[in-house]
Amino acid sequence: MLTADDHRRIEAAVAKAEEGTSGDIFCVLAGEVSSYREVPIAWGAAAALLVPPVVLAVGLKPLLAAITGGGWTIAETSAQQSELAFALTGYAVVQLVLFGVVALITSLAPVRRAVTPRFLKRHRVKKAAFHHFAGDHARAGKSEAGVLIFVALVEHQVEVLADAAIHAKVGDATWRAVAAAVQEGMKATDPTAGVVQAIGLCGEALKAHFPAAGPRLTNHRPIDD
Repeated sequence: MLTADDHRRIEAAVAKAEEGTSGDIFCVLAGEVSSYREVPIAWGAAAALLVPPVVLAVGLKPLLAAITGGGWTIAETSAQQSELAFALTGYAVVQLVLFGVVALITSLAPVRRAVTPRFLKRHRVKKAAFHHFAGDHARAGKSEAGVLIFVALVEHQVEVLADAAIHAKVGDATWRAVAAAVQEGMKATDPTAGVVQAIGLCGEALKAHFPAAGPRLTNHRPIDD
């Protein structure tokens, strides 16, 4: 997560980027945006529903071949049928145990993060970014040109949200460059440098299209969840 020095660098970058513009820049660096509680349940249910039928089908092949292969007495066939009935009786128990074991394993944070589908992570990151953007805008006041850089550190994803007014001026290319700066920084030895670069890009766009009418006071602190 962020160190005290990282906080100071990002705060200074935001203050510098907002000089000379009436727009606002919000920077949020979050930890894990969701607990993804449904993921262990989904994997447990999938294992319970899919694994036992496959194992049972494979295990029954020799049994069925023996029953239909001839040379068996009625007593032997009856015995095999009893074994089959016993196996089916334990089917529900096996499903229950399998569900519990798989759900427990996938509930461990490292495993859960590895098996959580990327589309679900993307959806949760977008949702969290929109919530932060709405909240920050409400606190900022009447600015019509706000930009949010939202970094989900655990999910390794970046969302850049902007008001319609500034977005109409600069388009998607600028926001892609902002996101790319953060992503490249996260791969380097100094991730904060990428965030600072992204903030600078936002500041350039805001100054070009929404210059300040007078001095302003800003204090948008980065959030480290």
